[in-house]
Amino acid sequence: MADSLRDQLLKSGIVKQVREEKRQAPPQSGKPANKNSGAPRHGNNKPQGQRNPQQGKSSGEIDLAKAYAIRAQTEANERKRAEQAAAEQARIKREQKQKIQQLLQGQALNKADAEQVRHFEYGGKIRRVHVDDTQLAALNAGDLGVVQQGGRYLVVTRALAEQVRDIDAHQLALLADPNDGGVGEDGVPDDLMW
Repeated sequence: MADSLRDQLLKSGIVKQVREEKRQAPPQSGKPANKNSGAPRHGNNKPQGQRNPQQGKSSGEIDLAKAYAIRAQTEANERKRAEQAAAEQARIKREQKQKIQQLLQGQALNKADAEQVRHFEYGGKIRRVHVDDTQLAALNAGDLGVVQQGGRYLVVTRALAEQVRDIDAHQLALLADPNDGGVGEDGVPDDLMW
């Protein structure tokens, strides 16, 4: 128990007796003193307990911080591309809406005193537009069409409805095919009053 720390380290084998012997023994005259005495060292003059961080890795491996940085960069690039694509889609949609608005300006055939209601399916729901008797017959024959603009349904000529369809098909709400004989897709005549 009275052993000193030096004696305890020597017994455990952590420290070698060589150091002590070197201090006591003078260097011999024909041999140069050994530089590598003491703690064993690697070629890069670092103690054995300290390792080079690149030592355990193969040349193809990258460290975790670089992997996270690369991943963050690719995610940022993907977000940027998605934002640019969304902005481009919004710009195209605005241009289409503006073209349709210019086409429809003053071209709507809706009448304030229309008494008839023409029902049609648009956007998964049954919609309606108020028309008079001649417009109802023209809608069913395919001479007129219905275009959705700004939440309203506008009755327009067939030529104008086809121009709107060419710009944006989603804005065309109703355009009957004149070749189907006035019978809708469901087999019910278009002019049938409900």
